[in-house]
Amino acid sequence: MTLPLTPTPRPRRRAPKERRLELMNAAQTLFLEKGIQHTSVDDIVMAADVAKGTFYVHFGSKDILLMALQQRFIDDFCVRTHHALQQPYSDWTERLLHWFETALGCLTHQELLHDMLFHDIHPASRSLMQNNPVVDQLQQLILDGLNAGVWQCDHPQEMAIMMFQSMHGLADKLISTQSPQQLPVLAALLANTFSAALA
Repeated sequence: MTLPLTPTPRPRRRAPKERRLELMNAAQTLFLEKGIQHTSVDDIVMAADVAKGTFYVHFGSKDILLMALQQRFIDDFCVRTHHALQQPYSDWTERLLHWFETALGCLTHQELLHDMLFHDIHPASRSLMQNNPVVDQLQQLILDGLNAGVWQCDHPQEMAIMMFQSMHGLADKLISTQSPQQLPVLAALLANTFSAALA
């Protein structure tokens, strides 16, 4: 009696989301290693082990892929800082402190990735504060404080921009001086300064 042949299983096809993620991860690694200008689409698809046509299904160009990486960084940053705002707090200064500690931590722990994505290609744009989800998050925090009756602020968006820029400036200080142990001190300085400004 002859047993029926067992068909050879086909290789599992990767889902489109999985392929997109693999392309992004491969590109990010190569951009950090070789630089964006010296990384080709061929390099990316070879590292991700996908066909070149698959790249163009998900990304029309290397610039579009770079924008996707930027958006992923921003989304991850906002998720982390949003989570920080949900932590228990005794007063609104402590709530600010949670935000600044998390924001500074995100930038100082990923400074190479941040600089590669946002500074290495194009000069700083004067429109950076427009449609900026991080500024929007800070503005909503200020509005929440106003609604709670603990803060006063006539210009919430402008105050949010100042908070954003100040945080970036002190993140640069932490990175340039290689003094991560100063992070809690600088986060407290930011929280106390803006809490006083909003009181």
